[in-house]
Amino acid sequence: MTSSEQDDDRPIDPGPAWLGPKASEDEEPVARRFGGGLTLRAVVPNAITAAALCSGLTGIRFAIVGDWKMALFAIVLAGLLDGIDGRIARLLKAQSRFGAELDSLADSLSFGMAPALVLFLWSLQDLPRFGWLIALAFALCCALRLARFNARIDLDDQPHKSAGFLTGVPAPVGAGLAFLPMYLWIATGEEIFRTPWIIALWTAAIAFLMVSNIATMSWKSLRPKSSLRLAMVGFGGLLFAALLIEPWWTLVAICVGYLAFMPLGIMKYARVRQQRAEAAVPDGLPAAPFDVSNGPK
Repeated sequence: MTSSEQDDDRPIDPGPAWLGPKASEDEEPVARRFGGGLTLRAVVPNAITAAALCSGLTGIRFAIVGDWKMALFAIVLAGLLDGIDGRIARLLKAQSRFGAELDSLADSLSFGMAPALVLFLWSLQDLPRFGWLIALAFALCCALRLARFNARIDLDDQPHKSAGFLTGVPAPVGAGLAFLPMYLWIATGEEIFRTPWIIALWTAAIAFLMVSNIATMSWKSLRPKSSLRLAMVGFGGLLFAALLIEPWWTLVAICVGYLAFMPLGIMKYARVRQQRAEAAVPDGLPAAPFDVSNGPK
């Protein structure tokens, strides 16, 4: 047995360095002792992650043959699977570093490379050279976002996360937003939504949002009142039914709704920062005077 095999079989002390990247940005890590291979219950969430990876890459296969609806369906399905694998891992108490690493790699391929290639084959290839650069930029920004998240996971100072927010647009959401022109093109049949320059500018904008430092709302930051929870359940059921009956317009509505709520997340985080700044000022000390002409003194 080689030394590397011995190291793999030896139990590893739990801690942030052992955990590595998590399966989801809005989940808290749970320290676990893991060694000797995956347990049977850990196979389930990792199998879902693998299914999400295969679904996202299969979207490229459909795009190559020009089946755009199936290409979108495959990548959207990958996003749905990605949204439940981490939750199932927590439910089964089967979090592992292997699963976290697999999830991070799957996200980069399913929501970075796959959407970039689908958009290139659909429209961006009509822009010689520049279209390919935009596709590369989208895939690169997705990878950079995931790398930034993985690098910050061990840091104690994460202002966005501690306040219940995310930094930038998550990779699965970014992929869904990038496809907004395709949803409109399929729903309306208007070729204007396939204009290469429009697709290039839109794709570049979404790529920027993924790597930006903009505070975006996470599921954990949503706290509906108890009187609205039953209505939220009903709305979720109707939304699912709408996806079955009119999927493309429903996806358009989801994208528009998310973009409309982004300013709300920015304003809410601004209030959090202001409250933190006020709490950091010692009692009894006056605030620094402010002169409009010369700025803070």
